Amino acid sequence: MANVSCVAIRGRAMLISGPSGSGKSSLALALMDRGARLIGDDGVSLTLVDDQVIAAPPLNIAGLIEIRNVGLQEVPTAMAPVAIVLELSSNAERLPSAHDTAKLLGRDVPLITLFPDTPYLALRAEAALEMHGLD
Repeated sequence: MANVSCVAIRGRAMLISGPSGSGKSSLALALMDRGARLIGDDGVSLTLVDDQVIAAPPLNIAGLIEIRNVGLQEVPTAMAPVAIVLELSSNAERLPSAHDTAKLLGRDVPLITLFPDTPYLALRAEAALEMHGLD
């Protein structure tokens, strides 16, 4: 799956989607600073194992994360079952009444849309994982 970033937090994968320049890599980097492990930046490999969608590093860019205006950094990677999809969008509702689901390899995964322009995005992403992510 291209044009996504993905990190593992406490054994659960958080898939981060959004248009180019929306802050996917920056959010992944902020989450890594808070203890997450990189699965993939600008791409992830998804497979179905025992009814779970497993996210793993893509072979061609495994272990590399783009730090905008700085360069590529090599970091350790992980793999984990996908628990949530975060979509970065400037059209995110402030207080949604319900959340969507994303279909990944035929499986429903919670989809939360987050407004990307805030210094607290990593905290909101972790809260979304705890409140809405699959166990």
